Amino acid sequence: MGKIFMLLTFIGVPLSVIGTLMHWPTMILFIVYCITIIALASYMGRATESLAIVAGPRIGGLLNATFGNAVELIISVFALKAGLVGVVLASLTGSVLGNLLLVAGLSFFIGGLKFKRQAFNVHDARHNSGLLMFAVIVAFVIPEVFSMEMNDTKTLTLSIGISVILILLYLAALFFKLVTHRGVYQSEKSGTAHHEEEPEWGKGKAIGVLLAATLAVAYISENLVHTFEYVAESFGWSELFIGVIIVAIVGNAAEHASAILMAYKNKMDIAVEIAIGSTLQIAMFVLPVLVLISLLFTETMPLVFTMPELIAMVTSVLLMVVISNDGESNWFEGLTLLAAYLIMGIGFFLL
Repeated sequence: MGKIFMLLTFIGVPLSVIGTLMHWPTMILFIVYCITIIALASYMGRATESLAIVAGPRIGGLLNATFGNAVELIISVFALKAGLVGVVLASLTGSVLGNLLLVAGLSFFIGGLKFKRQAFNVHDARHNSGLLMFAVIVAFVIPEVFSMEMNDTKTLTLSIGISVILILLYLAALFFKLVTHRGVYQSEKSGTAHHEEEPEWGKGKAIGVLLAATLAVAYISENLVHTFEYVAESFGWSELFIGVIIVAIVGNAAEHASAILMAYKNKMDIAVEIAIGSTLQIAMFVLPVLVLISLLFTETMPLVFTMPELIAMVTSVLLMVVISNDGESNWFEGLTLLAAYLIMGIGFFLL
């Protein structure tokens, strides 16, 4: 599999540059860009796996989420610049649904086919559950409800205030997990697992690969954004579907690949940290930062989702909280999460 991704990367990156400069047909460019970003994401996944072995599951999961979400952030900034606010909000909704239902679902399912029961840190799961409830249900529902009685200016002011609070709380959550309470709730398994194997790459090479892949993704993402409108018209897709399903899957390919690989290796602490940690980072950091960045552009982005987006996110959070709170997973729980994702995907496709 690694050789296939290497081939796709070494062919895809030059083709992306040549195709852009020579103005190839938009549909061909869209396909080339998507495949190349996914191939680059696999390198980001391998690099973060190497760093995870060195640094431990929590920091490894955080690094994976951060560099995976860097792709999402980059695509979203260029989409905001192009005035595609609906696509950005939809893609962030898709990231939440994709991580909680698709990534976690595939991780639980594929890991569960190999191992009957897989355990992960129950204290982390419960801590993350509380943050998920806050980030999605409190911070996203409140602007929706209050904005019904507000004009656009007040809605934007409310969004800015909530965004600042979310960013500060996210930084406090990192400080809590990585500094003041590091190791306090660590299970014996998660505390020792990363010493059992050698990383594929050394720390220097892994960081170098991460940075190079992120820069390549940034270039390709800017061009990918300009193909959305044409692709939507060609297939009859809505902005909502492109954002929720297509952009979210491409933008989060790194986490998808890494989390599933970790689950297959029975490293469920890292798999769960990638899926839930990435969701928290999207909801509490990436989205608030994009609200603030949008102030620099012509069209601002308030923290207000459509009702289908909001209900889908709230439902996925509640389902994930119920399934993950016992600190164990199996293939059937994974299948349940995947079924929820398919139901929502059909709904967004038909909107």
